Amino acid sequence: MKSMDPKDSEIEIEKLSHMLSKLQDIYYKKKEQLTEIELEINELREVINFLGSLISGKSFYSADELYSKEILKKTNITKEDQYFVEEIPKQKVEGTNIKRKIFSKRNGKDDELLCILNFYDLNRVEIKLIDPGQRVIKETSEDFIRIFLKGGLIKIKEINPDLTLKYEHFKNTELIEQIIINNLGSINEYDIITSKMRELFAKEISSNT
Repeated sequence: MKSMDPKDSEIEIEKLSHMLSKLQDIYYKKKEQLTEIELEINELREVINFLGSLISGKSFYSADELYSKEILKKTNITKEDQYFVEEIPKQKVEGTNIKRKIFSKRNGKDDELLCILNFYDLNRVEIKLIDPGQRVIKETSEDFIRIFLKGGLIKIKEINPDLTLKYEHFKNTELIEQIIINNLGSINEYDIITSKMRELFAKEISSNT
């Protein structure tokens, strides 16, 4: 039996190594996708639990009505919806969390995760910026003041003076790592905050391209 030429053997090993590398890339990508799906399932569970508490608190609203108002309309919640949420007793919403994630867009698809917003107990919002060193968002940034503060929080505070704001900074720098907002009065205010964060990131990304 003729033995394999050392050069041929080296080429064969290189091909197998390349195949292994590609399979490993696919494997880890699928694992990341699975993690993302699990996060989405948890978010859906939170929304379902939240809607369940609304139904039990206001039984004269049907599930179909709540679905169309709270899910399909999303950021376009009507004044009637706002009053409906505000009337719920505090004990009904304790422990609830409405999570949202903001991604950069590439070719119409979600690409890089930019920040995560958590709305706890219909009262407190925590905004976690992913890789704050890459975002370069500061309290004194012109876009942050114009879009997020003046365009969002100040307008909310005009009708909700109890609103408070606190920052956590990244590694002793001026860069914002987390924004904590307390004493929100409605989901509508959370929608405004989410919208302004999306607008801020869109502006920040376009400025860096």
